Amino acid sequence: MKKIRVVALFVALILVLTVFATGCGSDDASSGGSDEETIKIGILFPFSGSLAKLGEETYAGVEYAQWEINEAGGINGKQVEFVIADAVDATAAVAEAERLITVEGCKVIVGSYSSSISQAASEVAERNGVIYWETGGVAKSITERGFQYLFRVCPTSAEYGTIAADYTNDEIGPALGVDPKDLKIAIIYEDGAYGVAVSEAAEARAEELGLNVVVSEAYSATATDLSSLVMKVKAAEPDVIWATQYATDLLLFWKQAKELGLTCKAYVGTGGATGTAEFRDAFPAEDTQYVLNVAFASDGSNEAYANGLTEFYAAYEEKNGTPPPSVYTIVGYSGAKVLWQVLEDAGEMDPEKIREAALAIDIPEGSLPTGWGVKFAGPDEENAGQNLRAHNIVDQLQDGELVVLYPEAAKDPDSKLYLPLPYLAG
Repeated sequence: MKKIRVVALFVALILVLTVFATGCGSDDASSGGSDEETIKIGILFPFSGSLAKLGEETYAGVEYAQWEINEAGGINGKQVEFVIADAVDATAAVAEAERLITVEGCKVIVGSYSSSISQAASEVAERNGVIYWETGGVAKSITERGFQYLFRVCPTSAEYGTIAADYTNDEIGPALGVDPKDLKIAIIYEDGAYGVAVSEAAEARAEELGLNVVVSEAYSATATDLSSLVMKVKAAEPDVIWATQYATDLLLFWKQAKELGLTCKAYVGTGGATGTAEFRDAFPAEDTQYVLNVAFASDGSNEAYANGLTEFYAAYEEKNGTPPPSVYTIVGYSGAKVLWQVLEDAGEMDPEKIREAALAIDIPEGSLPTGWGVKFAGPDEENAGQNLRAHNIVDQLQDGELVVLYPEAAKDPDSKLYLPLPYLAG
């Protein structure tokens, strides 16, 4: 009888434990069960702070791509689920990347728009063997570290600076009737990883071309007064300004430049902020007339160059009631679309399988709404993980609309460059 009681007690204990385990699984069903039925992606962007505006605009494209793929049945039959992280700066990016990986169990993180955020968060992902998928951070240094799990879909900072110099040499000088070498050029840039990288590339290319850079000045993108910067540039009497800026500091500089009497004949934004709706809406159209913009992409590109651009704009507006807020939305969307293809090819959420699928992907140029193709540099190349088929465009604000001027394949045959710049003409 004693043995029977012991066995009965043991059986009862097993039943209790079974019920308890079942209950826990039931309580966690929306979490654990969801993990089996969905594909969980970490999302790391600046949703607050000074970088939030363009961070949100980039994420809007990623979010639309999520809705689109889920409406189409998901990836290999699984819905895409986002775990959101707000990375206000590089310090927050490290903490949030750690949380996404160790607490949320994300095997893929998509970010981040900002180079400083990308630089910091991708290091955490690499250390943990997690895929970091960059859609918008451009600093060349991001893909110069030999990382195995980092992939960047967009162009690098070298493209921005090089194109600004080349376009000044090939088009701006002739349009102004001036030998490019006689132009006085001022370079201004925010002092983060993004601004420094673009300015370095611009200065290097200017030296190669023999262009005359009369001032090169860094400043903080979080500054609330840029009058000292404006006055320093004004004293140099530039003909052309190359400016690497975020949205908030661009608006402040543009306003103070007019108030303090800074003049120039051409203003080239190197990074896309001068092409945003925020910049256009902040001033009358005549005050932004003929501003040039070196950017990822443009809503003015022709369909032959940027496949699916027209359809994306129409579908986005139908769903959201407004058109995409900026080119950053196109970039976020395009980057996410490529990731969905990679995840489908990988077949499972194993970083090694995803990495292999990313390195194998081969998309011809002109296939994405940005005009890009996709082919990532291999792990042994100096820019490991960089998309080698991503290139920038140049467009110009003409009567409040962006008109593409470069490359030739993206422009309308009738479009042309107009200068000098009226707003800061003096």
